[in-house]
Amino acid sequence: MKLLSNSILLFSVILLTLNVNKANAFSAFSLQQVIQQDTTKKDTSKVNKNNNSSLDQKVEYKARDSIRMNKAGNIIYMYGNARVTYGDFELDADYIRYDQKNNIIFASGRTDPKTKRYVGKPIFKSGTEGTAMADSLYYNSATTRAKVFGVFSEQEGGFFSGGQSKKQADDEVHIKNMMYSTCNLPHPHFGLMISKGIATEKTIITGPVYMKIEDVSTPFALPFAFFPKQNKRTSGIMLPTPGEDASRGFFLQNFGYYLGLNDYWDAKFLGTIYTNGSYETSLQSNYTKRYKFNGGININYASTRNGLQGLEDVGKNFRIGWNHSQNPNASPGSTFTASVNLSSASYYKATAANSTYDQRAIAQNSSNSSIAYSKVLGGGLFNFSTALSATQDFGLGTIALQLPTMNLNMSTISPFDSKNRTGEQKWYQRITVGYSLQGNNNINTADNILFKPEGLRKLQTGFSHTIPIGMNFTLLKYLTFSMGGTYNEVWNFQTINKRFTTFTDGSYTSRMDTLSGFKRGGSYNLSTSMSTKVYGKTKEFKNLGNIKQLRHVMTPSVSFTYSPDFTDPSRGIYKEAIDQNGRKITNTGTGLPLTYSIFEGTAFPGSFSGRQAAIGFTLDNTTELKVKSSKDTTGTGERKIPIIQGLSFSGSYNFLATRRKLSDISFSGRSQFTDKLGISYNGTFNPYVLRDSINNGVFVQKLEDTRYFWQGGQFFPRLQNIGFSFDYNFNADALKKKNEAYDKTKDQIEQQGMTPLQSEQLNAINRDPNAFVDFNIPWNFAFSYRFDYSNILGVQTVTNTLNFNGDFNLTPKWKFTFNSGYDFKNQGLTPMTLAIYRDLHCWDMSVNWIPYGAYKSYSVTIKVKASILQDLKLSKRQGFYSTGY
Repeated sequence: MKLLSNSILLFSVILLTLNVNKANAFSAFSLQQVIQQDTTKKDTSKVNKNNNSSLDQKVEYKARDSIRMNKAGNIIYMYGNARVTYGDFELDADYIRYDQKNNIIFASGRTDPKTKRYVGKPIFKSGTEGTAMADSLYYNSATTRAKVFGVFSEQEGGFFSGGQSKKQADDEVHIKNMMYSTCNLPHPHFGLMISKGIATEKTIITGPVYMKIEDVSTPFALPFAFFPKQNKRTSGIMLPTPGEDASRGFFLQNFGYYLGLNDYWDAKFLGTIYTNGSYETSLQSNYTKRYKFNGGININYASTRNGLQGLEDVGKNFRIGWNHSQNPNASPGSTFTASVNLSSASYYKATAANSTYDQRAIAQNSSNSSIAYSKVLGGGLFNFSTALSATQDFGLGTIALQLPTMNLNMSTISPFDSKNRTGEQKWYQRITVGYSLQGNNNINTADNILFKPEGLRKLQTGFSHTIPIGMNFTLLKYLTFSMGGTYNEVWNFQTINKRFTTFTDGSYTSRMDTLSGFKRGGSYNLSTSMSTKVYGKTKEFKNLGNIKQLRHVMTPSVSFTYSPDFTDPSRGIYKEAIDQNGRKITNTGTGLPLTYSIFEGTAFPGSFSGRQAAIGFTLDNTTELKVKSSKDTTGTGERKIPIIQGLSFSGSYNFLATRRKLSDISFSGRSQFTDKLGISYNGTFNPYVLRDSINNGVFVQKLEDTRYFWQGGQFFPRLQNIGFSFDYNFNADALKKKNEAYDKTKDQIEQQGMTPLQSEQLNAINRDPNAFVDFNIPWNFAFSYRFDYSNILGVQTVTNTLNFNGDFNLTPKWKFTFNSGYDFKNQGLTPMTLAIYRDLHCWDMSVNWIPYGAYKSYSVTIKVKASILQDLKLSKRQGFYSTGY
């Protein structure tokens, strides 16, 4: 089997080397731009017949240093930055000789006596073709033919260099010893050497073709080759990447066929086979219409077999992806977008995230998909949008579908104001009214019964209407007031009914039935609020070094909200819980009759709260230091350092609540101490004390009491939860360049159109700090930390996570990267990824290694940088199923 593996590798390397994209590269190979040769003379009549302008144009020439003429031979010699133009032919060189008698122009460079380098090489251009450079050339101005030595020319991402060619009378071009490469150096590091070849308008036929690397001829060769030259999009076979997996055996990965359907649409059919019987297939198609839209479709199917023969664990997995984006200028006022990512629950784990070994993608527990359309109506007054969306939970095996959602939002208007009003607004002219309509069609069920009758019966349909009314005004210059109210109404086409069963010990169970039929329910609330800003400054400090002043800004706000009791059964929205004996069930927590909403679990449950008259309060704080700027040499410059940004406390007190009138007090904030270090924090204080629940003298659990913390002899409210996180980057330039590269790539892709593969690569760069490798950054190290503490009814839990990543240049061309973290619960490192990159100028080499964990693996890849030969690569990979090396 090892011999078979090596044979597959050698076979694939030879085909990859000699058969990838050369047809496209040669299809743009200009006959005039590369090399032209003339070994015979033609009479004037024939020349005039083939080139009507050859005798009507004159040769123009000039030189920087000197021009010398030989009258006897009718020869002109030009030295130093010489230039000759003849019609659309342009030639620049250090030395040019023009034989007027024979119409022959010769050009060459010269050897610099100091550096011993060959400089001033001829650079020529013909017509609309690009420029080319050569060691020397002969050009016949009468026949427009040329003989060129050591040419160097770019052709659509590829470069031709060296050798000779001869253009025949029948427009054939004979090629000899010419190198084709994607390396942009005149002397390339590697290339395909064409020993002999004939290029016509539609085909290229070659003799021996072989690869040269660093001037060393390799055994990767073919005795002859034939390439169609259709000068248009073509189809062809895509060759696989060979490898070996310890569990699934040898494999050939991504073997398939490319279809160049037209200028707007293409497709790729790919497959991967393993010797143990596993296989994967995919269909990838991209489409685009300039200035209109672009997108792509990706369909994957995988059949995996693992385990001993006869006892295999067979898995079937799929993935469907669709990405579509519309040019903003294609249809002003309307947009259509799609981002679909549907897959079976174990697809990413079984396929190692499409063999990318992306740990985040493999470990993801959910996926989201959406197809959305929006349009502006009524001259901008209304905005209509609709969307199809799906959310999958791989862990629970559930899927939530929105089929579809609909939104109609009206811009806020002032119905009593006039467009032609002059002067200040009257109080009633400040009244504003809005409107929004939402419609849902939902299914939330297990993914294995989605399309079965029991799954379709879970369909929920409904509408929601919201009408906000408000008015804002300023009082006493500093106090900002707002008052108004909101009316909400829901329409549901399904309701619920609960049947309760009580037992002798006082416990009960319930069973819920879904009823079809239209039901509506409305609710409203009235509110008013007031806010202001309070500024506080200290006097300037004189003995605290560069610190000059401390500034504190507080933004207090108070609000009042009132709403009646919509949970009263007389309103028809809530029902009392009745057991099998017709008796009412009492809520053990409150002692009140147990009730439930008929809209519970429907498309729109609504906001039907109990009676409320609540005061809400919020206090936001900002603190900053004013310090002297060290970058200002005059000593008068200042800069501000934010110490606390947005530290806010909020809560509410409901006067009409029967118990626990005061809500939890939550806080959150952030502090940015330096450009490299910022901290975010949040938490909740519970104002009530805990009491012990005792059953027959045995402690059961802690319960929340109705007494406040000061009534329980405590000085501070109970800290229920707190969390903080921070990240630190030791090299700010690295983070800045990564963000710039990400933004630049994103902008380019959005302008040119994003394919599903590009979208996935962009997301990978955003997720993985090491996906962006910049050799200009010598080193970088960054880490992030998150801490969370909770105390729920006396049960304390602590979680903290640490992640770190970095890279450094071993040499200017070698870079080492790493990415890992620390699991405090298990007291060990999380899965680590190590990588080594080598910049080979026109090639890239990378070695990726996951040394331990469930996805222990390694891969080695060497590939060409240029996009025209991205599939020209050598790779060795050990699969993540392997348990040894």
